[in-house]
Amino acid sequence: MSSAPSLRPVLRVTVRGVRNLADACFEPGPGVTLVHGPNGAGKSSLLEALVLSLTGRSTRTRREREAIRFGEDLARVETEIEAGGEARLFLWSATRAGDRRHLLDGADPGTRVLDARPPLAIFVPDRLALVKGPPSARRGHLDRLAAALWPARAASRRRYGAALAQRNALLARSRGGAPDSLDAWDAELAEAAAELVECRATASAALAGEFPAIASELGLPKPLGVAYRPRCEAADAAGIAAELGDRRAADLARGFSTHGPHLDDLELIVAGHQVRRYGSQGEQRMALLALLLAEREALIVARSTAPLMLLDDVMSELDPDRRRLLTERLQAGGQAVITATEPGQLPAGVERAEIALRAGSQVGLATQAAA
Repeated sequence: MSSAPSLRPVLRVTVRGVRNLADACFEPGPGVTLVHGPNGAGKSSLLEALVLSLTGRSTRTRREREAIRFGEDLARVETEIEAGGEARLFLWSATRAGDRRHLLDGADPGTRVLDARPPLAIFVPDRLALVKGPPSARRGHLDRLAAALWPARAASRRRYGAALAQRNALLARSRGGAPDSLDAWDAELAEAAAELVECRATASAALAGEFPAIASELGLPKPLGVAYRPRCEAADAAGIAAELGDRRAADLARGFSTHGPHLDDLELIVAGHQVRRYGSQGEQRMALLALLLAEREALIVARSTAPLMLLDDVMSELDPDRRRLLTERLQAGGQAVITATEPGQLPAGVERAEIALRAGSQVGLATQAAA
């Protein structure tokens, strides 16, 4: 188990008009923060608000207006973080009229968002799609992990996506015959594909070194593993270009690219089988948690930085021994925000800050203390 310095990247979160949460401000502690309260009090909404401000995306819906509290015209979240010894302010807002903003220090964050905010590891029920959903979710997740591990490689996915869009547009216009420019776009796509495949393979290998031990700790049956499944057999640009050439006739007939990293997948193996196809709901949830903890370890090794862990109702799925193992990992460094219906779901003796959500969606901040 790796340890990282205990940092406090998130200093303060101010919420207004989000779902069933009352307007409130809360300050997570430098380590573990427990958010507790009865069902329906807004624990998940509080985590969603934090993610909205840091990423501009919801953990629960693609229609951000759904996050606006009934009877309100505006939802707004401000999150102050510490980055490089300086305070930075993220802001997200949305209106029922469809206006939306996501700002960093008052300006469009663009690609700066990856450098300014902490890496995130999010465990919420809706994220089970990452384990049992389509490959596109796992591809995107693996690419975001690679960007967090090695920020200089963040452009690999965008470069490949741009080349793929250009090649697909050319194929769609050229059904029935191959234009001379297709060779050039094959070469461009193959170079971008080789870079992306190498990036994904390296990130997957970092996960594969950590996932089996963590998954075993969480009670998942062996053999356990993470396997990157690239669609291309070749790993270099020349080899991938040759594979594209072999499939050119089919691509021209269909009007789009039928081969390449846009069809890759990442498999999670539990009991020797794909947990996506054969795992129970409980095994899929634990596989997701093991994946996020494996990413945490990989980030600490690569960057000496622990991600901000956001864990929604995870303790209810674990027995006392596994609750203890999880909290020991979280206490090794970095911030973690955990939701639970009862304070006792976090093992006794764990130092934490507490945020109590009470009936009527009122937020109360308890002083930081050891349990």
